[in-house]
Amino acid sequence: MLMEISHRDLAPGVVVVAPSGRVIRGPESEQIVTLVEELLRNGTCTIIFDLAGVRSLDSTGIGRFIVCYKEILDAGSKMRMAGVTGHLVDVFHVTRLDTVFPFYATVEDAAKA
Repeated sequence: MLMEISHRDLAPGVVVVAPSGRVIRGPESEQIVTLVEELLRNGTCTIIFDLAGVRSLDSTGIGRFIVCYKEILDAGSKMRMAGVTGHLVDVFHVTRLDTVFPFYATVEDAAKA
């Protein structure tokens, strides 16, 4: 399954972005960056990535989240990661991004932070 992406408002200024499938090299994963740019233009203050539906992630996918993180911080907004389990925990740990991105067990936990 290629990557699909959805998003929903959780509260005023807080949006959950939920990619699912394979976040890998290719034009599908570019949708993450494009969506984040649009959300920031519309005044979103906090973006929570719900990664519970992500089945695989390669270096390009990791790069997409790094680009988003920089854009979100540059806009004075916040980025949070939620629902990371299994091998994705290892991917973020090996790349040391678990020391950069704030991670939460659930979207609800990320929203409370």
